[in-house]
Amino acid sequence: MQFQIDKQDGQARACTITTAHSTIQTPVFMPVGTVGAVKALDATDLETFLRPEIILGNTYHLYLRPGDETVAKLGKLQGFTQFKKSFLTDSGGFQAFSLSDNVKIDEGGITFRSHIDGSKHYFTPEKVLDIQYNLGSDIMMILDDLVALPATQERIRASIERTTQWAQQSIDYHRKKQSGGIGTDQSIFAIIQGGTDRAFREKSAGELCAMDFDGFAIGGLSVGEANQDMYDTVEWTTQFMPTEKPRYLMGVGTPEDLVENVSRGIDMFDCVMPTRNARNGTLFTSFGKVTIKAARFKEDPLPIDPECSCMVCQTYSRAYLCHLFRAREITYFRLATIHNLHYYLNLMQEMRQAILEDRFAQFRQEFYSKRNAT
Repeated sequence: MQFQIDKQDGQARACTITTAHSTIQTPVFMPVGTVGAVKALDATDLETFLRPEIILGNTYHLYLRPGDETVAKLGKLQGFTQFKKSFLTDSGGFQAFSLSDNVKIDEGGITFRSHIDGSKHYFTPEKVLDIQYNLGSDIMMILDDLVALPATQERIRASIERTTQWAQQSIDYHRKKQSGGIGTDQSIFAIIQGGTDRAFREKSAGELCAMDFDGFAIGGLSVGEANQDMYDTVEWTTQFMPTEKPRYLMGVGTPEDLVENVSRGIDMFDCVMPTRNARNGTLFTSFGKVTIKAARFKEDPLPIDPECSCMVCQTYSRAYLCHLFRAREITYFRLATIHNLHYYLNLMQEMRQAILEDRFAQFRQEFYSKRNAT
């Protein structure tokens, strides 16, 4: 992976990440394709209407079904899914915690039961990398000890210590594998933990960023804490992260979250919000959110967002989308998902252009003024 900073405006950065499969311009939002597909879309939709350079898959889900060895046999993720650009895969640790009952964590890894059939599994730092080697993702996240907030000081401290230990195991294992010809075109990111505690975040960032990872993520946020606490934690943590490597904020978030965290120096984002909200009837626009099932849209001939250039807004009316949603027509999920993801991807492109033109502060002000005007 190659990384370069193209321009910086305040703390906001416009960068370029080059992987074996694509060139990614940041700030970037990665659509979530948990099991190898962005919900309601296929690779043709992505390539034709959205053109993302990178999407996210999940190690836990793909390991359980169809199995990472199956994916490897069928051309790894690019061949299996026919999405030919880059993939980032999460380690699966979060899903092991959140989807499984009776999760047990020890110094070696995480024991969990499949949410599909109850079978027992054990994730170690090395195991999750082996799975991701089979998946062939361009960016691999390492196993970390995620803490749900609120948590005690003792639990957060233990999380940081275990995350650091697993990170060292992961980087050592990855470099060894690369020296043997495995994973040579795959990059590896560490995940900074520490809750919203500044001392813990500084400690975790200092320990992880001293290691030779290709990039660094901030994890354990957007898990119920107040938005301002998240913003403050990101702003505090980025100062301890190397400027010459990508910065990824995991699982965030709303359009406002993206703007605020780009302004604090974050390069990469992912979140299920645009796809999940689309399916639930909430559409994102330049002037805020639209609840498309509302009766006022029943005969509305306007597009979802008159300022939007997506295929849906160029073709269909609010009335039609309202009808499809109320009828629970499957077509609605596809069209709404295309619109919401286009909005997110376009927002990132607009921020990048503003950074390149030294007008990010103006962009940020205009972003909020449009919302406040309605």
